[in-house]
Amino acid sequence: MVTEISRSRRALTLAVGAAALTGPWIAPARASDYLGGPLRIVVPYPAGGFNDTLGRLIAKQLSAAWKVSAVVDNKPGAGTVIGTQAVATAPADGQTLLVIQFPFASNPWLYKLPYDTERAFAPVILAGRSPMVLVTHAGSPYRSVADVLTAARASPDKINYGTSGAGSSNHLAMVLFESQAGVRMNPVPYKGSAPLMTDLSGGHVGLAVDLLPQVLPFIQAGKARALAIASQRRSPLLPDVPTAAEVGLPGYEVSSWHGFVVPAGTPQPVIDKLNREINRILSTEEVQRAFAAQGVTPDGGSPAVLRDFIASQMTLWKRVIEQHGIKAE
Repeated sequence: MVTEISRSRRALTLAVGAAALTGPWIAPARASDYLGGPLRIVVPYPAGGFNDTLGRLIAKQLSAAWKVSAVVDNKPGAGTVIGTQAVATAPADGQTLLVIQFPFASNPWLYKLPYDTERAFAPVILAGRSPMVLVTHAGSPYRSVADVLTAARASPDKINYGTSGAGSSNHLAMVLFESQAGVRMNPVPYKGSAPLMTDLSGGHVGLAVDLLPQVLPFIQAGKARALAIASQRRSPLLPDVPTAAEVGLPGYEVSSWHGFVVPAGTPQPVIDKLNREINRILSTEEVQRAFAAQGVTPDGGSPAVLRDFIASQMTLWKRVIEQHGIKAE
């Protein structure tokens, strides 16, 4: 684990250093770089979980670097809409940031939102990604993805898979899996990942696609079996689990991703200052260790990287939602 953390840290540090040669946005940060007042980081989730951890890590480091107050404001509810709306209507002065995740790109196609996702926000940085994992329970007859596909093709709609509800990230991830594999299975909704994984570990549901941090404890306890990971590379936390491409599903890549945006209209120099400082923070040992412990790979880069990533995610999930007629519960 230490080796992997060190490699990630070196890679991110080198990337930041290289970018410094081509643009001003990653010059070393100083306390004088930020001329605003207290910072508020809105997390549209309850306390606990990686998004909250991310917000608190960044708040702590920004406060120390810029000698200003930086607080985390947890505003959960309505599928992240409450917290997101709070930032959409906040002053565009760079003092209010929003932690965004998967629903930021899927919600526009599932709900009638009180804000325009594409116009109400300006990207700051893509902080990191955590891959999703296809899992079954320990007593399952499915030993591989090939076993799942054979059974699903022989008996369409007979295999049950758990979700956190219609339109949730793990539901959309499985719908995409079905689409790319050419199979049909039966979704079973739960009120979140915790009850879903508890039922799966007990053998009450056959399959699930969920976040690595959610499934890892069950795998480590011998209650669940990982069949494939939906990323380009194997995870150091599950080195024996093949990627989707290795099991015949190239291009099946689904992650829980995490980033920061600010209200649209925030001056670009302020965005750039936030971006370069968070880039620096992502390369620190404390953050690298916190990310690695939860199976999250740090990203970093310019605001344009996040802008393009969000656009690609919105295009993907719009297609999946509309093609399959998915309606949020």
